[in-house]
Formats: sequence, C-alpha cells, structure tokens
Amino acid sequence: MIRRLSTSIAAILLAAGALPAQAGPFGDDLAKCLVRSTNSDDKTSLVQWMFSVMGLHPQVKQFTMVSPEKRNELNKRMADLMVSLLVDRCGKESREAIKNEGLVTIQSSFSLLGQVAAQELFTNPDVAAGLEQFSKSIDENKLKSLTDNAK
Repeated sequence: MIRRLSTSIAAILLAAGALPAQAGPFGDDLAKCLVRSTNSDDKTSLVQWMFSVMGLHPQVKQFTMVSPEKRNELNKRMADLMVSLLVDRCGKESREAIKNEGLVTIQSSFSLLGQVAAQELFTNPDVAAGLEQFSKSIDENKLKSLTDNAK
C-alpha cells in the first residue's frame, strides 16, 4: 500500500505541469475528442515535445541533450499535430468549445491530453523500474504514520 502510494506521488509530481484547468461541458467534449483522436505515435510526439520544452528551464537544462535542430523538428511535429487535432480531427468540438467557453478551453483540453500522454510513459517497464527506485528512497514509516493518523 505504502509503496503504491509513493509511486503514485512520483507520477503526480512528474505530471504536475500538465494538470488541467476547469473546463465546461464543451471543453470536456473537446478534451475527450482530443484523447480519442490521438494514437500512440501522437502521444509520443506530445511527450517528446513537452520534455524538450521543459528541458530549456535552467534548473533542468543540464539533464537534457536536445539539439536545436531536434527541438525545431519536435516543435514542427507538435504544431502540425495541434492544428490537425483542432481543425481536422476535432473541428466541430473545437469550434463549439471556443464559441461557448472561449479560447482558454483549448488550454485545459490540451492539458488533459498531456496528462493522458504522460500516463502512457508510466506503463513502460524502464520508467516503472525508475519509479520503484524512487519509492525506495521514501521514508515509509512517516507515510505510514500519515495514513494511520488519517483514519
């Protein structure tokens, strides 16, 4: 139980940048369409792009090795995917969401797609093993005390 809790915390921490804002019913419909209309390759492209952009932050830049050429390629691929999703694959839902809830609904809908794409990363055995290593560093007694006191 505690090991699962610590693994879940790691997953939440890694996906925290993709937490969605509140969306209305039209934004929800758009988000569902985005998720439904993307395949595994699309989600991989999205996660690669997110990683390359986050890697620009000075606090994590030292851990990434994304060349400017590769970043440009990822930017282009993500831009093409975004346009395809908003205009072609989910055009009706996009128009309705913008009309009824404004442009901010695009951001929240893509945030949900980002979460779904990132969750797929955690199914990879290498990533799962990395999360397991992380969980070994957590003081399980302190977490057990937290859960015991919450009862």
